[in-house]
Amino acid sequence: MSKATVSLDSYQLAQYAVQVPCYICEGGNNHDAELCRYCQAPMALAHQARAQKVHPQMIATIGTADAGKTVYLGMLTDMLSRQAKNLHLTARGAFSVSLQQHTIASLSRCRFPAKTPNEPDRWNWVHCQVRMDGRRQPAELIMPDLAGEAILEEIDHPGTYPVIKAFLSRCVGLMLLVDSARLEEGENDQDFFTMKIVTYLTEMHRQQPTGKKGRKPAPLPAVSIVFTKADHCDESFEDPAAYARRRTPGLFQLCKEQLPRHEFFAACVVGAYTYRWELETKVQVPLRIEPRGIIPPFAWLMQQLPKT
Repeated sequence: MSKATVSLDSYQLAQYAVQVPCYICEGGNNHDAELCRYCQAPMALAHQARAQKVHPQMIATIGTADAGKTVYLGMLTDMLSRQAKNLHLTARGAFSVSLQQHTIASLSRCRFPAKTPNEPDRWNWVHCQVRMDGRRQPAELIMPDLAGEAILEEIDHPGTYPVIKAFLSRCVGLMLLVDSARLEEGENDQDFFTMKIVTYLTEMHRQQPTGKKGRKPAPLPAVSIVFTKADHCDESFEDPAAYARRRTPGLFQLCKEQLPRHEFFAACVVGAYTYRWELETKVQVPLRIEPRGIIPPFAWLMQQLPKT
């Protein structure tokens, strides 16, 4: 009778006994987990932060569905990764290049990127290092491409998407995108949605525990309000604050009352476009990529971050 020897890899079992906290929600996960079991954020964020012994700061890009979040964030990361002066972005990890890659590839084929799915495990996350003139040390940032419908669902029904609340509660900066094309068509949903976002942020900030006696709560994040697709309205470029006062009066007044640090901007990616029909659906086709005003909202946010 032959005998077989089976070695017990006890060191592997010990690895599973030690939980690795998710960097977004701080929930415990196995060391080899790809996604957090609680919020579906990539565990690569936690592993990279531990390896570098740094604490990346979080910046959110939010807005309604079809406000242009994916296009804006993808174009922003592409432009910052190519310029060498003032601001320069370096991706951390291969997964951080996916958003830039998909956005530029789609635009080069005269298509807009596909709509961001509502499932968190399918979102694109960008972990990057940003070097900026005037800062002694580069900033480590995490910037995900959140789905607009998921954001609205979480605001209306808290707890639906735990990752959104966990991420927004830890943000130091926020880029709030407003679809100026819809504003020019007379739609009011942009004003209402952005008012909901600002109210949600301020309420969440008030509910945060202050910790030790006498310790002040963390300040509200700095907020860049960006009128996207501004090629539909040059007025938004000339004076974004005046445009906000006229077209989104509710948002303008709420920001003035609730947000100590905010600024209005205008941006666009497409210089010319047309339409085509696909399965009886009218689809917008970008013909000429002409980014304008993409970097200033982000550069202003960087100036608001604590210097190191």
